Amino acid sequence: MIELNGTALAYDDLGDGSSVVLLHAGIADRRMWRHQIAVLAQHHRVISLDLRGYGDSELSEQSFAHHDDVVSLLDALGIERAALVGCSFGGAVAIDTALAHPDRVTALALFGSAVSGYEWSDETNELWESLVGEVDDEDFDAAAEAEVRFWVVGPSRQPADVDPALRELAQEMDRRALTAEAALGNVEVRELDPPAIERLAELRVPVLVGAGAADVPDIPRLADTIAAQVPGAVRLPDVPDAGHLLPLERPAPVNDALLRFLP
Repeated sequence: MIELNGTALAYDDLGDGSSVVLLHAGIADRRMWRHQIAVLAQHHRVISLDLRGYGDSELSEQSFAHHDDVVSLLDALGIERAALVGCSFGGAVAIDTALAHPDRVTALALFGSAVSGYEWSDETNELWESLVGEVDDEDFDAAAEAEVRFWVVGPSRQPADVDPALRELAQEMDRRALTAEAALGNVEVRELDPPAIERLAELRVPVLVGAGAADVPDIPRLADTIAAQVPGAVRLPDVPDAGHLLPLERPAPVNDALLRFLP
């Protein structure tokens, strides 16, 4: 744990070499990177962070920005510049960090990434209704089961198609994430303004972007958008039989891509 910007943030720090920061999905915490840390730490200094309010990190009452927390952690650890690897919401935080603090980021690797300011399509909203329907937001167990069905299993698969251990871990992480998001609703979270969806062409670092073929349709489309708008971005082929937590579900192609890409 480390005290930063009025709160305590949890992180792991392993290995030596050029620095890499792993930023988790909004339905997860830093445990989703369990298959990447040891592999990357053979060549890099790897920091996996629980974003404020998630996992083991605490939440203060003062306003904050996730992208500023990332840079404050780099400052505290004496890291001048780092590559950022993000999944889903963590990808959005990574992009925002690169836009808000361009001198601190060497590269972006984005898997199933969200982008700040992006509005989900009607198709995605309709998929939620057809796959999940009404869920009591205050019942975190039911909400976590629903979100795992939607995001981790995805619209083209059935729960039985996905490793039960993966679904169990995803639900456990998401229960904690839902608690975090409920608490975050009472705190001012400062957003990037203008949002990243309007500014992707401003990115001037190497960018790698990929998605799971079984993810909801908006996610591969967002990957296409990032690749089309960011100068020189590399778009990986969609990974077959993989949902939203791509690095956790299919670590081999993710690890191979990262080892080739990271500076």
